[in-house]
Amino acid sequence: MPEQTTLKRARAAKRAGRAPSTQAGEFVREEMDHIREGKHGARSTKQAIAIGLSKARKAGVDLPAPKKGTTSERTRRAAKRALRQGRSGRTTTSSSRSRATRDALKREGHAAASKTALARQARSSARKRSASARHASARQAARTKGPALRRSAAKRAAATRRRRSEA
Repeated sequence: MPEQTTLKRARAAKRAGRAPSTQAGEFVREEMDHIREGKHGARSTKQAIAIGLSKARKAGVDLPAPKKGTTSERTRRAAKRALRQGRSGRTTTSSSRSRATRDALKREGHAAASKTALARQARSSARKRSASARHASARQAARTKGPALRRSAAKRAAATRRRRSEA
């Protein structure tokens, strides 16, 4: 069961008109926090993200299953099942199944939620996107940033350019 603060944040994101993936991001963040706290582990960053997305779907976030050909059929089936569960409003899970999952995750490592692992995952998933898609999302991010943050980002970028030209 997701924490109340996570549900509150996700609902606030929905009210603000954010995309389902943004709402689901709150659940992924919670999962990373759990791994860092030592509540359980994960085999990989990808698995930790998948757990968060599944929780989001079960909590009622309208996040569609991945398109055919992008992931395995098994993953798509699981995502569809979680989405159905979230829409039906059913919240109970078999206690023995839940315990088995938790015990299995407790045997996994905690490196999946490290900053380097997350950065590696972000870079590898960005590489799969086209340059134009990356450019479009960067432009959108700049638009939604606001003047103060945009200014500080520009300063950081200028400093980075200076450092690189010196080297």
